[in-house]
Amino acid sequence: MNVRTRSSAIIGTLCLAATLAFTSASAVPPQDTAGVAPVALKKVATAQNPSAGAAGPGGTVWLAERAGTVRVLGPHGLGKPVLDISKETTTDGERGLLGIAFDRKFAHFYISYTDLEGTSTVDEFAVRHGKIRPETRRTVLTQTQPYANHNGGDIKVGPDGYLYIALGDGGSGGDPHGNGQNLGTLLGKLLRIDPRGGKPYAIPADNPFVGDPNARDEIWAYGLRNPWRFSFDSGTGDLLIGDVGQSAWEEIDWAPADSKGGENYGWAQMEGNHPFREGTEPANHVPPVHEYGRGGLGCSVTGGYVYRGKAIPELRGQYVFSDYCDGTLRALRMKDGEVTGVSDLGVNGGEVVSFVQGGNGELYVLDIGGTVARLVPA
Repeated sequence: MNVRTRSSAIIGTLCLAATLAFTSASAVPPQDTAGVAPVALKKVATAQNPSAGAAGPGGTVWLAERAGTVRVLGPHGLGKPVLDISKETTTDGERGLLGIAFDRKFAHFYISYTDLEGTSTVDEFAVRHGKIRPETRRTVLTQTQPYANHNGGDIKVGPDGYLYIALGDGGSGGDPHGNGQNLGTLLGKLLRIDPRGGKPYAIPADNPFVGDPNARDEIWAYGLRNPWRFSFDSGTGDLLIGDVGQSAWEEIDWAPADSKGGENYGWAQMEGNHPFREGTEPANHVPPVHEYGRGGLGCSVTGGYVYRGKAIPELRGQYVFSDYCDGTLRALRMKDGEVTGVSDLGVNGGEVVSFVQGGNGELYVLDIGGTVARLVPA
């Protein structure tokens, strides 16, 4: 199945230009046909502007709809909403319900959304017998946003059990407030907190900037423009971030499972491997493992997952990602943190806004226009 739709329900200014020529980062080989896995997309449901998803209890897949509802994917499509915060969120710009996650025991459910004032908010619910307990809801973290774009919003519980929260640089264009390199703000960062260790949360003692009076303790990594989607490799624990570029370069960043954090991915001094507006490369800049330029139809990288399912053996171990404007699914083959091959998988997911990894490792592709499709063997 080749899904291709165009919808006006774009996440605001997530994509400001149209272009895509998948050129490689330095030392990264050009896209090739070697090792290309035979895949297809099978439509499994239709949602109302699906924006994010997570593996749920009992082998279920839970999907967030941008306006504020959460529904569970079943054999016959999506069920009725199990959560509805649509009266508490806004969908102007790039806002809405942007991320959901479970802890490792499926005892707590987390949502990441922008409230009616546009403030990025992470809330927690207790889960019992696979069902959300609304009366247990509490707010874990908030961050005011100066603009309606680059809010980030993705959340994941890492292999270490801590909650990771991605926040963009605050928006507008060119990082006018210098948030990416400013360790005194949570904007333009990947955060790492312990939501169950304190009220409203605790800081893991081994976070990289704990004790630094000039830095926020919550910060795990910085120098990010809009880390719209990130994931952990369920096989290795490695971290991969799809960071949306400004005007010329889209990038994918990587950190090994044994990273101690503190990575500086360069924004807004750098865009990918390139100085941004005559910026100076920071001495501690961690360059992307892959970048591509805007020479065709792409405009906004959509980070995905390293495939660890069983349905497509040829794809195992490869990082699958896409671009919101181009929609083509691509895969990176990697070894020891270096990309050894880039493949076009030959299928198009439409306006790909997110990927979801089921508990069995299989991948789902979300088209903001409504299509929910599963990656299957061709």
